[in-house]
Amino acid sequence: MKFDNMRLWVFLLIAVFSGTFAHAKMDGDSLLIQQGVASFYGKKFHLRKTSNGEVFHMDSLTAAHKTLPFGTVLKVTRVDSGRSVWVKINDRLPKYSKRIIDLSRAAATQLDMILDGVAVVKLEVVELEVIDTLIEYYGEEKPPSIRLRPIATAINFYKPIPDWFILPDLTIINRPL
Repeated sequence: MKFDNMRLWVFLLIAVFSGTFAHAKMDGDSLLIQQGVASFYGKKFHLRKTSNGEVFHMDSLTAAHKTLPFGTVLKVTRVDSGRSVWVKINDRLPKYSKRIIDLSRAAATQLDMILDGVAVVKLEVVELEVIDTLIEYYGEEKPPSIRLRPIATAINFYKPIPDWFILPDLTIINRPL
């Protein structure tokens, strides 16, 4: 009888914890591609053409980057405050720039960096497929400052309990031995 009770408890523990471990969890920085200093630009370049041919508007959520392809959408997060903004790359930074990204005035306002002028930020991509696209884009010529590595998609081995499965009656626990 004791052996059956122990098997029952083991079964219950496995049933409870198997649902907990069944879902794969992504690390918080798994989509992080770069971290460094950001600045912003505004009035001087307002209504001028950007490197990709678009007209720059300081009130739009855009940015300039040294190497990321035009049209790449990034989440820019200020490290010290945790504030973030989504921007689209539409311009180029000079190769010799020590900053990793130049944000439009609107994006800098959302990150609350207008008074500071510069801030330490981290750049993250929207989804895993963007990382694969960037790996393809750069090929073997990936800039050393950008963190790109293929991420395998997790396989979910969780199987729902069938409807016909009924848990055994647990009233045996309260019965005297």
